[in-house]
Order: sequence, then C-alpha cells, then structure tokens
Amino acid sequence: VSTSHLQLAAFALGTVGWVLCTVSMGVVEWRVWHVDNTTVISSGIAWVGIWKVCFISYLHVSPGYREQFCHKFSGYHSFIPHEIYAAQGLLLIAMFMGLLGLAATIFALRNVYMGITHKTLIAPFFLVGGCFYIFAGLCVLIPVSWNFYSVTHNQSIAFPPSYYMPSSPAAQEAGAAIPVGIVAVILLLLSGTFSLSYRFPMTANTVMK
Repeated sequence: VSTSHLQLAAFALGTVGWVLCTVSMGVVEWRVWHVDNTTVISSGIAWVGIWKVCFISYLHVSPGYREQFCHKFSGYHSFIPHEIYAAQGLLLIAMFMGLLGLAATIFALRNVYMGITHKTLIAPFFLVGGCFYIFAGLCVLIPVSWNFYSVTHNQSIAFPPSYYMPSSPAAQEAGAAIPVGIVAVILLLLSGTFSLSYRFPMTANTVMK
C-alpha cells in the first residue's frame, strides 16, 4: 500500500479528468459568436458546440422553443468544419479510453488494498491504466487546441439557411468548453504519468514468486 500513493492520486485525478472530458463534450459553448443582425438572434450572441448551435430568440423560430433555439448537427452534415468533426469522434474515444483507464486502475488498487501482492495482478494494470489516461488526454488535447485555433483566427462556418445563423460572426471567443477541456487534459496526463511511475516493491516473497 505504501508504494501506491501516487497511483491512488492518479485514480482521483483521472476520475475528475474523465468527468470534465464528458462535461466538455456536452457543453454547447465551444465558440461564442457575436453577430450584428439581431432580427432572429435577439441577444446578438450564438453558441456553437460540437453537436448543436444555440441562440436566444424572441421570435417563434422553432416549435416549442420561444426563447432558446437550438439546431443539432452531426458529422454527416457537409457544412461541419474538420475541427468540429474531429472533436465529435476524438472526445467519444477519450471518454471510452478514460473509462478503461479507470477500470484498470480500480482493479490494481483493489488488489493492493486487499493484500494481493502478485506482480502480474498489480503492475501491468497500473501501466495499462496510465497508457489509457495519456491516450485519452491526447484525444482531448487535439480538438481543444484545434477549435481554439479556429476561434482565435475567427474562422467561419457555412451554416444552411434553416439554421438562422450567419456564415461568419462579427467576432468570436472561446466558450466555457475549451478551458474545461484544457483542465481535463492536464488531469488526464498527470494521472497517466502517476500511474506509469509505479514500481513494484522487490521483496523476498516477490523473488520467490
């Protein structure tokens, strides 16, 4: 147990990082668009996520939604830019990889705290869990960095007319999902590093086994 304190911290950090990865995937505020025409977009602000675009409208532009109007999209839509399409796939992979990393770490910690000291039931699972954490962190880092680059260069999206969105904003800024994703990357990479640092203690029993 005394040799696995970092791995216990890795589990805690990995859990928080995985949760934040999931949160960033669901949050619509990846890009905040400021538009000049407020005829439909009443507040002059629209939120562009990786699954949908939303804005406040006081017009009845969609059945059942008199204030907030959202339009969902997926990778099958041809107007979706590459960075959003990549974010959809990579964040799903990151969520799955992070879950596998948590499972491997839980199994290794279970053996540690239950006194099961067989090397093949502890060390390899910490190493596998660390690899999953790092891979998940990189899968989050790519779309977060790519979308942040698109925001800083004020890149446009050719939305169809039915979305009531201009193809280019007057200005745009990074939404809440991007800093959440950055924190998720840091935590996942740290947890992976901690997991990979595990060294099985060499004892007389270990040598005999």
